[in-house]
Amino acid sequence: MKFRSERDSLVEALGTASRAVSSRLAMPVLSGVLVATEGNQLTVTGTDGDLSIRVSLEIIGIEDGTAVIPARLATDITKSLEPGAVTVEAANEQVEISAARSQFSLRSYPAVEFPSVSMTTEISAHVPASTLAEGLRQVVRASSNDDARPLLTGVLLTAADGPVRLVATDSYRLALRDIDGANGVVGEEDILVPARALSELQRLITPGDEGTVGVTTTPSEITFHVGSTAISTRLISGTYPDYRQLIPDSYPNTLHLGKETLIAALRRVRLLVKDNTTPVRMSMRSGGVDLKVSSQEVGEGSETVDGDYQGEDLTIAFNPAYLIDGIEAVAGDEVIIESSDATRPATIRSGEADSYRYLLMPVRVS
Repeated sequence: MKFRSERDSLVEALGTASRAVSSRLAMPVLSGVLVATEGNQLTVTGTDGDLSIRVSLEIIGIEDGTAVIPARLATDITKSLEPGAVTVEAANEQVEISAARSQFSLRSYPAVEFPSVSMTTEISAHVPASTLAEGLRQVVRASSNDDARPLLTGVLLTAADGPVRLVATDSYRLALRDIDGANGVVGEEDILVPARALSELQRLITPGDEGTVGVTTTPSEITFHVGSTAISTRLISGTYPDYRQLIPDSYPNTLHLGKETLIAALRRVRLLVKDNTTPVRMSMRSGGVDLKVSSQEVGEGSETVDGDYQGEDLTIAFNPAYLIDGIEAVAGDEVIIESSDATRPATIRSGEADSYRYLLMPVRVS
């Protein structure tokens, strides 16, 4: 195999595919990426057995072939080269990377040991990239990273209530958002997508994108197509918790605040939090809210934020990191916090007309 490519394009392809690679796996070959050339087309594939990322790239093909090269090292070497053309040549389990006066020779892995990664090019649905990017930004953050609870490490995609809805929870908070224009992504059966795969998808799309994301779903996998990149992941099997029963029908207390003003105040009082066990108390009253953090080891801090409050005076405490996380995800300049009492979950949403909801369990304090 031999080809020539521009450095920056090759670095981007290697770096993107390498994000699916794990160095902790028992199979050494999975610490590499499969590089394959056919004519003037290069594909770079990385996988850990569950998540796979494939990037296609136009190159100057000299000799067709395949090789499995060390993912991280090849990326770092290519990135360090001077701008311009890079030549890659592989033979006899050796790969040479050269540019200008630089030349590197690396051991490669046997290509026959690399697992087969099949990614269908047939797309069953297209989703507006901007809408999906915003939904992922708002929802994925609420998923769990605790592998002991695999169901909660995923994001639920369901169409049971009409439009496709994204749902994630780590049992302390829950985020949901409806995605308009995503018809065909989910059928009658809900699907549970690993949050890690959706985090990688987030890197490829932004809320300002004008294009679409192609989606293909099978009973066991889902594949996302963004430009010349495809991300495929196995679905998580199991029954997701019934999140609907957690959402109150109504709230007696409603607080309207400026989003950025509230975030800035929370970040200031959070400076006294040594760990996430110290809550921030929110005393809601007519005219706004008083924030307070108190720690015997550090001291205490307070802030007052003006706003519009309707309801009975209420003091409720939250994990400050989770609270800021939910508020940051709100679109627009206004945040609305709805609550019932100090023991039941509050809801954070935007003052704009969107479907994003962030439920947060309060912290019990004496």
